[in-house]
Amino acid sequence: MFFSRRKVLKLGMIGGLLPFLGLKACMKSGEGYTPPEVEGPFYPVVAQKDWDFDLTKIEGLDGIAEGAHVIISGRIIDIKGNPVEGVTVDLWQANAKGRYRHPHDENPAPLDPNFQGWAIVQSGENGGFRFKTVMPGKYPAADDWVRPPHIHFKISKKGYIELTTQMYFPDQALNDSDALLKRKNTSERALMVAKKSGQEDGLDVFEHNIILAKV
Repeated sequence: MFFSRRKVLKLGMIGGLLPFLGLKACMKSGEGYTPPEVEGPFYPVVAQKDWDFDLTKIEGLDGIAEGAHVIISGRIIDIKGNPVEGVTVDLWQANAKGRYRHPHDENPAPLDPNFQGWAIVQSGENGGFRFKTVMPGKYPAADDWVRPPHIHFKISKKGYIELTTQMYFPDQALNDSDALLKRKNTSERALMVAKKSGQEDGLDVFEHNIILAKV
């Protein structure tokens, strides 16, 4: 049923190999940069006006996105822990039912008209970024593969190697069986799985720092 979806996903994996290999080539084992990951097939292709930090609502609409709302907070840093400001943080994800707002997504789960799904924000002086979104839903990538909740990131700034990666959520049973995440070693996984850091205004807050490599 999801063969064409799997085929599209594989094409996305192939298309993502170039930046993946480029970053791997510049990294020494154990240096601790955030691991690269394939972009996948669902990078947004439909223009939208609202790209801001709150993905739970869309400008001009009165409704709010379905699902559990969460806050993602983190910093962009270099390998020495120094903040990197002015970084473009491009992020996209599935909605709470596991559906992307993308014409190639054949998942029969419904779209959410009030979910923004895609944002582009800048890191601040301390390298910080922060956005409000929904907990993304799991979805079938193939007949024998269900992807866990995750968020895609594309991080770019002049003087640094562009990084495409994915952030996972802690305590998700599907993390252990995910075909992409299980290829990573223990230390790499630790850099890709966010940490729950508490609550704010009744919403779970997840912390996720991203370590960039210089050119």
